[in-house]
Amino acid sequence: MTPEFSRNHFELLGLPLTYQVDAAALDRAYRELQGRVHPDRFASASEAERRVAMQWATRANEAYRTLRNPIDRARYLLGLKGFDTGEESNTSMPPDFLMQQMEWRESVEEGRARRDAAALEALRHEIEASRAEMHALLARALGADRNYDAGCSLVRKLRFLDKIEAEIDDGLESIHEGAASARPVRPAKGSS
Repeated sequence: MTPEFSRNHFELLGLPLTYQVDAAALDRAYRELQGRVHPDRFASASEAERRVAMQWATRANEAYRTLRNPIDRARYLLGLKGFDTGEESNTSMPPDFLMQQMEWRESVEEGRARRDAAALEALRHEIEASRAEMHALLARALGADRNYDAGCSLVRKLRFLDKIEAEIDDGLESIHEGAASARPVRPAKGSS
């Protein structure tokens, strides 16, 4: 096992350098690589060989985690192309998306205030539809269009959708916990 740690995640797993990744091929490539480099296979090897096996296994895990998540995969691919998504520093968004963000946040707050789980679930479906549309645009931007600036913007938008979805989840959890604690405790059968 010769360490070739300079290979990128796609090369490491033998996959084409593209945003569109076949999930089954990714899983197969990961299992095959882990089968070759898993530290358990090197239990009786020298300390140096065990250390290299551990490094390989760590790289394989990192590559798999990154490539199986579409947003992480896009960010990684953009990085390979020399683009920084600027999620921490670039918060500028198109005005129409900013307006949509404000509407979604207001809807989350209204749903929470009214304890309206159905409204929050409906909002989640709306966001899932937007997410699917953005993933399609991202695939095109990083694929045929090679518009990496648009790809960076879409990654930032998708990260916002992750955040708003987390707010929806928190709201739903709060509603469900409140409903559970508001239920009267029924006496056990046979007790008076």
